[in-house]
Amino acid sequence: MGSLTDFLQHFDATRLIWIVLSAAASLLCITFHELSHGLIAYQLGDETAKDAGRLTLNPIRHIDLVGLLMMLTVRVGWAKPVPVDMRNFKHPKRGMALTALAGPISNFVLALAALLAGKLVLNFAFQSTAGYYLLLFFLYVAVLSVGLGIFNLIPVSPLDGSKVLLALLPDKAYYTILKYERFGMVAIIALTWLGFFSGPLSFLMARVLQGFCVLTRFPFEFLQYFFF
Repeated sequence: MGSLTDFLQHFDATRLIWIVLSAAASLLCITFHELSHGLIAYQLGDETAKDAGRLTLNPIRHIDLVGLLMMLTVRVGWAKPVPVDMRNFKHPKRGMALTALAGPISNFVLALAALLAGKLVLNFAFQSTAGYYLLLFFLYVAVLSVGLGIFNLIPVSPLDGSKVLLALLPDKAYYTILKYERFGMVAIIALTWLGFFSGPLSFLMARVLQGFCVLTRFPFEFLQYFFF
């Protein structure tokens, strides 16, 4: 009973709110990212994602627990890959490149939308407690979405950037690398845990967000205060 009382006395409700907001923003970012992959693949003639039930806004269908944990701890991560069968594309390598690019591009669009929404909250509702936390949620969405977009543009298989880079290679080299991309994922997880990407990614995220703030006229100082 004493341990329970001690826990309740030291319980920080504000910290819990931050965790909930971060988790909600992470789920929104990865859902948007993976849904965009699936929708573009579908438009290009591949119904694999549709048949697998991945053309949905239900975040449970897209979660990779390790990738979600990385987003919550180091602000970069990944989701469960949307299944794609490139044989269904008229131009397989080009179709894969376009499908891959859809994820990061959708995250950048989502970040811009979040900053625009955040500006509205800042102008009209920031003085209220609800407005403060709503603004914080939009800032989380902007930061995590940009982080997810940039991270996935790293040209290391199986990240999205590799699909674009590999499309420039001859077919034999392209398909050979695809066979071994699961080993690249192991290396990416290890390097992320070791903080290998943290410095460069933080720098790039700050620069991209600064540019987005110029476009949306959102004060970058708020992002600096909370995240950088």
